[in-house]
Amino acid sequence: MNPIYNFTGKVALVTGASAGIGLATAKAFAQAGASVVLADVNEVQLLHETQNLLAAGHQATALVCDVADEVQVASMVERAVAIYGRLDMAFNNAGIAGHSGSFTDETADSFDHLNAINLRGVWACMKHELAQMVTQGSGAIVNCSSLGGLVGQSGRATYHATKHGVIGLTKSAGVEYAARGIRVNAVCPGVIDTPMFTDLLERSPEAMEGVRRDQPIERLGLPEEIAAAVLWLCSPAASFVVAAALPVDGGFTAH
Repeated sequence: MNPIYNFTGKVALVTGASAGIGLATAKAFAQAGASVVLADVNEVQLLHETQNLLAAGHQATALVCDVADEVQVASMVERAVAIYGRLDMAFNNAGIAGHSGSFTDETADSFDHLNAINLRGVWACMKHELAQMVTQGSGAIVNCSSLGGLVGQSGRATYHATKHGVIGLTKSAGVEYAARGIRVNAVCPGVIDTPMFTDLLERSPEAMEGVRRDQPIERLGLPEEIAAAVLWLCSPAASFVVAAALPVDGGFTAH
C-alpha cells in the first residue's frame, strides 16, 4: 500500500500529463489534495482527463504546452501561478521515444527533435519553475529521466543521451538550489506499461522484449508505481533527498 500524503493547499504541475506516467502522477497529486496543472501537447486527451479529475471533485487545470518551445513553457508556468497563486511541486515528465535503430541511420533532424523535447524541454521547464520557486523560497522538482539515463542500449543512443542529460541537469540544479529551499531530483523509470512502451514494442520487438526479460522482478512496471516515487520525492518524507537519480526499474540497472 502506498503512503498517503496530504498536499492540501499545494500546487503541482505535471507535463506530459494526458497519458501514461504523467497522467498517473497528476491523478496521484490530485488524490493527495493538491491543485494540479496538467500540461501536454495532446489537447483533446488533456481536456478529457482534466475533466475527469474535475468531475471527481479535484482541483485541476489543463494547459496546452509544447515543452520544446520555451515561450510556451514560460506561459505555462505564468498561467499556473496566475490561477493558483504559487507553484510547490513540478514533475517534468514530457518526452518522446524518438529514433530506434542503427546509430548511423538517424538523421540530424531526428536527433534535434528528440533533444528539443527530452532535454531542452526539461531545461526550459526547470528554468521557469525554479524562477518562481526562488520567489517563494520553497519547492520540489522531479525530472523524468529513465533507466536510459543510467545505462546504454543498442539502437537507442540519442534517447539515452537525452536521459543522461536530464540527470546532469538534475544534479547541477539540485546542488545550486538546495540552500534556497528547493529540492531537485530525478526519477528513472524502468520498462513501464505505457503507450510509449507499446509503440517501442511494435517498432523494435526483439530489443524491447529483451529489456522486459532483463527486469529481475519479471514484469512491467505500472505508471502508478512511478507516480508513488514522484510523490515521495516531493513530500516532506524526502526532505534530505537532493540531486538524486532514483531508479524505479524492477532491478534492471542493478545487474
